[in-house]
Amino acid sequence: RMGRTVVELFYDVISPYSWLAFEALCRYRHIWNIDLRFRPAFLGGIMQQTGNKPPAMLPKRGEYLLKDMKRMAKYYQVPLRMSADAFQHIMGTSSLTAMRFITAVDMTNPQYLEPLSREFWMQFWSQHEDISQPENLLTVARQAGLPAELSQKALEIISSATVKDRLKETTAEALKYGAFGMPAVVAHYDGEPHLFFGSDRLELLGNFIGEKWLGPVPS
Repeated sequence: RMGRTVVELFYDVISPYSWLAFEALCRYRHIWNIDLRFRPAFLGGIMQQTGNKPPAMLPKRGEYLLKDMKRMAKYYQVPLRMSADAFQHIMGTSSLTAMRFITAVDMTNPQYLEPLSREFWMQFWSQHEDISQPENLLTVARQAGLPAELSQKALEIISSATVKDRLKETTAEALKYGAFGMPAVVAHYDGEPHLFFGSDRLELLGNFIGEKWLGPVPS
C-alpha cells in the first residue's frame, strides 16, 4: 500500500497501558494504512530523564488506576489482571533486564519481537510472575515460541555494550520526540513526527492521520 504512515510504538513491558496500545495497534495495522514499528525502550530511563513520577505515588490516583485498569482491560479485551498490590509489584521490579533481553531478540531475530513482548506482559500482568530474573527470561521466551538456542544466545548478549547502547538509543529517541512516560506513539505524518501519549489517544491518532477509529476491538 502506497504512502503508509509510519507509526512507532515506544513501550516497556512494565507499563500496563503499553500493553493495551500494543494490542490495539496490532489489530489496526491491517485496517489502517500504517507501517507499525515496535520500539522497545526503558521506562525507568524516561521517568528519570523527565523527572516524571509513577502515577500511583499519589494514593487517590493509585486507587483510581486500579479500577481504571480493570475497566480498560475489559474494554480492550486484553487479559490484564490487576492485583490489589499491583503497584508494589511494579515498584519492586526493574524491567531493565527484560527490556535488554527483548532488545537483544529484536537485534538478532526481530520476527520474534511481537510474540515475545506479548508474553512478557502476559507473565507479568496476567500471571504476576517475576520478569527480572535471568532464568525467568528463558521461560518467557520458551512460552513465546522462541527456539532454545536463540533465547540462550540473546541471554548471553544482554550485558554487551551493543545491546545496552541500542536500548539507550531507543529510549533517547523517545525522549527526543517528547515522551515523558509510556506508551509513546509517534506518527510520522506530513514529514513531521507527532507524539500521542497513552493507550486512550489512538482514536485521536486515527483522526489525525485520516483513518477511522472502530473501537479497541475492530471486527
